[in-house]
Amino acid sequence: MQVFRLPVLSDNYIFLLYDDKQNIAAVVDPAQAEPVLNKLQELNAELIAIFNTHHHFDHIGGNQKLIDKFPRLTVYGGSFDKGRIPGQKVFLEDGDRISFSHRTGEVLFVPGHTRAHIAYYFPPDDSTETGELFCGDTLFAGGCGRLFEGTPAQMVNSLSKIRALPDNTRIWCAHEYTLKNLKFAMTVDGNNSELQKRFEEVKTYRSRNQSTVPSLLGIEKNTNPFLRWEEPALQSAANSKDSVETFGRLRGMKDNF
Repeated sequence: MQVFRLPVLSDNYIFLLYDDKQNIAAVVDPAQAEPVLNKLQELNAELIAIFNTHHHFDHIGGNQKLIDKFPRLTVYGGSFDKGRIPGQKVFLEDGDRISFSHRTGEVLFVPGHTRAHIAYYFPPDDSTETGELFCGDTLFAGGCGRLFEGTPAQMVNSLSKIRALPDNTRIWCAHEYTLKNLKFAMTVDGNNSELQKRFEEVKTYRSRNQSTVPSLLGIEKNTNPFLRWEEPALQSAANSKDSVETFGRLRGMKDNF
């Protein structure tokens, strides 16, 4: 299973999954149809599935046009997003399994950014050393999603599920927010030497217009403040020793950053 990253809009990423043996493809969160159709034409591949993480327009905007082009494809999404995702046929819950190519993925229910958000996790297998997590707007490189429909407690629970995955999991998040996220992280965890090093690396990448996605979960665990709510430095920055309160205050600080 190959993963192609398609930049769209101002800072979104669409991810195209491709099986070159069967010449089939699936797409994660198609904000727009045209870049997907162009890549499919280049690969001469048939689109068989859309994997949506949540209902926001910059994740489902291309659904209908892709359905019109490939009427036999299947649209997957969270069960609580029923009625909010165009063409949805499969309503997924935590622990469900989905398949593409030779890979089997697990569905994680990760509410917080929205009440119905899910993520798709493909563990490593004999053909790859890394797992693949398509997490929409729940976890970002260096940050996490805003709480539009969920609570800090829900988001901490959701991020805890992700944090429990292996360090060699690639984080395919849906936006190029990394530099701004790390600028904020430096204000609350500035003595973190790994964060300092990462911040300098990301500044270089972005100055060259290079993508910072995917990230690795092991890097996120050491540098992303929204996975580090038990750390004394971050609890001090949030003036709290409670994990959920620390997370919530950090998220509020980032909202106003």
